[in-house]
Amino acid sequence: MGEPLVVIGNGMAAARLVEELAKRALGRYALAVIGEEPRLAYNRVLLSALLAQEVGFPEIELKPARWWRDRGVTLRYGMRASRVDPVARELTLSSGAQLAFSKLVFATGSQPIKLDLPGMDLPGVFTFRDVEDVKAIAKTAGTRVVVIGGGLLGLEAAHGLAKAGAQVSVLHLMDRLMERQLDAPAARMLKRAVEVRGIAVRLNADAARIIGDRRVEAVELRNGGTMEADAVVVSVGIRANTELARTAGLKVDRGIAVDDHLETSVEGIHAIGECAEHRGLCYGLVEPAYEQAQVLARRLAGESATYRGSVPAANLKVAGVQVFSAGDFLAATADAEEIVLSDPGFGVYKKLVIADGRLIGAVLFGDIADGPWYLELIRSGSSIERLRDDLVFGRTLATRAAA
Repeated sequence: MGEPLVVIGNGMAAARLVEELAKRALGRYALAVIGEEPRLAYNRVLLSALLAQEVGFPEIELKPARWWRDRGVTLRYGMRASRVDPVARELTLSSGAQLAFSKLVFATGSQPIKLDLPGMDLPGVFTFRDVEDVKAIAKTAGTRVVVIGGGLLGLEAAHGLAKAGAQVSVLHLMDRLMERQLDAPAARMLKRAVEVRGIAVRLNADAARIIGDRRVEAVELRNGGTMEADAVVVSVGIRANTELARTAGLKVDRGIAVDDHLETSVEGIHAIGECAEHRGLCYGLVEPAYEQAQVLARRLAGESATYRGSVPAANLKVAGVQVFSAGDFLAATADAEEIVLSDPGFGVYKKLVIADGRLIGAVLFGDIADGPWYLELIRSGSSIERLRDDLVFGRTLATRAAA
């Protein structure tokens, strides 16, 4: 019998951790994974495709039940972890069952932020975060839907609803869509692409309250205007799930604080993914969660590994359009220079940010084939002087010219 290792959370970070552990330390641990959702781990990135009925749940499932069994994992889903005792090394489940652990990993993810507005508790107001949300929202197809939030998840919800036949409007507080991933020119191109798909977009729009008697009827804006709606989807951001860790006495700020070994303030207890805060950052992205899972798996397998942080990067398909961004794409670094290639007619935009002879940031819209290569250059910090003249034209031309 191996050393008891318990993972709280059955999402994408937890699944990647188990996968990495299975490669490196199969049999070393008696591994149990606890998931609150009543289903196997799935790919949240594909929720909009699920909403649009382009895929079914089996197609977004990360691993089949047999995969977990074959690796000796005790998988308990539809079960909430209710208490962690770091001293007794014991986890209590909502059923009252208790699990002893030697090592524990928090992979509890995050929850959607709910606006503090009148009418938010009306029937017909939804968030967009998991399969249950998709099931509830799907019933609104063919009706008027207002999506509050023009970030990634909001636009994905809007795209899925529009493809399912709903009349959709997006309200966004900021002056551009996806301001955390795109600069102004790329965001303008995205807005046009979204509108071409029949989705109305209103920027600098702040919801004041949800109007309705027995259910949603409209959204009132702070400027005094109103928008009729049969349903409202709120997608304005996420907050790390930290309450279980907090009550266990772990250090918690915006997320569960971890060091470069992804260990919390209590020895032998770790955190990865959206619930973890490393060097003051909660990433809220898939790739950093996967990087953390790999580092932690290596450490749990007895290898030497350190997590230094991740380069924020997004490689996404938003409302049917490919976008990519990484690093300091807004050129906030002192003396940073920008190289821009823009062809709105073809729906292509590329911006590279350079400082001290290195690539430090990039934004791509439409043609993102070279995104992984640009990300590799950003992460490595290697000189791009020999590539500079042709860098914006992509890897093939730039490396050929530099040869």
